[in-house]
Amino acid sequence: MKARVLIVEDDPHSRELLASLLKEEGYTVEAVASAAEALDRLTQTPCEAVLLDVRLPDRNGMSLLDDLLGLPDAPAVLVMTAYGSSDLAIEAIKKGAYDYLVKPLHFDEVLVQLERAIVDRKRRQELERVQAAMEEREAPALVGNSPAMQKVYKLIGQVAPTNSTVLIRGESGTGKELVARLIHQHSPRARKPFVVVNCAAIPAELLEAELFGYERGAFTGATARKLGKFELADGGTLFLDEVGELPALLQAKLLRFLQEKTIERLGSTRPLELDVRILAATHRDLESMVQAGTFREDLYFRLNVFTIHLPALRERREDIPELAQTLCRRLARKLGVPVPQLSPEALEELQRRPWRGNVRELENCLERALILSRGGPIYPQHLSPASEWGTIDPMDLLPLEEGFHQLVARLEKRLIERALAQAGGNRTRAAEILKIHRRLLYDKMRQYGIETSAGSEE
Repeated sequence: MKARVLIVEDDPHSRELLASLLKEEGYTVEAVASAAEALDRLTQTPCEAVLLDVRLPDRNGMSLLDDLLGLPDAPAVLVMTAYGSSDLAIEAIKKGAYDYLVKPLHFDEVLVQLERAIVDRKRRQELERVQAAMEEREAPALVGNSPAMQKVYKLIGQVAPTNSTVLIRGESGTGKELVARLIHQHSPRARKPFVVVNCAAIPAELLEAELFGYERGAFTGATARKLGKFELADGGTLFLDEVGELPALLQAKLLRFLQEKTIERLGSTRPLELDVRILAATHRDLESMVQAGTFREDLYFRLNVFTIHLPALRERREDIPELAQTLCRRLARKLGVPVPQLSPEALEELQRRPWRGNVRELENCLERALILSRGGPIYPQHLSPASEWGTIDPMDLLPLEEGFHQLVARLEKRLIERALAQAGGNRTRAAEILKIHRRLLYDKMRQYGIETSAGSEE
């Protein structure tokens, strides 16, 4: 038995004909003539989809659309009307209708769109369950209902059930790994491994062995066989974060896997056939890298099968209040403090900021605010050191008794840590931010004992 469908149509002939045709296709169908009847039926028995006429005797169908989508188990809605206009179509889709059908209806088109709407609804519900489960485990989840994020959710739902390679693009801190995890958890591979490799975090000379593994004796120190990340991900998903940092040799090896689905361990000549789905992410401009000859064009096309672009936080400011509340709840659990209230003034301040570090920067800001507010409401003065100090020069707060060299070392260490945080751990990018040679950065990191699991050398 197929899904349950409700037809809301005031014309008796059209209503009965459409109901009859859908029943022949195996759907469970109910048909009503008014908005009041529709809400009454749905309150008693939820359904998967509604075919909704815009012109109804008791109220406008567009206003009924809001009520339908506000139900706890909201159906997918296909709007029908003989009075087609682009404005009405745009309004229906903007409100949340899955699609817009113009009368006279073409039944084949109705069947195709109805099936797509039901499948799309099911995928969205499963994604919501995955996100809820992630939040229960105190794992971060994608948050936001802006048009930009709704597009992201829809793309995840469309590509997750396939085996297609996906390229996830966006600035550092936007949540690219979260998107990859959602794709995996919503795929047929969900019970298989999800393996993450940060290509920017592993020195180039070690990355090949990390990805492809090696045989005993492959090089000095290889005292036993080691399985690489590709083999560990067999049957599941391999997520290559910062894939733009791959050196030329590994670009060629990744291309070979995408073409032939085989790898070779270091020190071996026997190809291994693996079943691994590749998800990749980057904040780099791959097109410019292709033009510059630093990224293979053939690999770019192999990776760019299906692209999801994550918007920067400043491009979806309407999501910041909900996102901030979600982060505050999680941070409160982490810190063992009461969940704070964000004052209206604090929310306004959060929505004004540029957030160049995106969600990661917002989370760090809120963690500091929770500590400073001591469980009370969060106000703008809790959000940044500058507002806390007011007119005080921060240099006046340094303990001069430590001496010149100690104070300079402290400042250097803090500046390096800030640059690394802003660069998402990429040491080459951090050196660029500080406008120093990267060798000097490496020497200073060793001097001050700074370690980062996300550092990289191009």
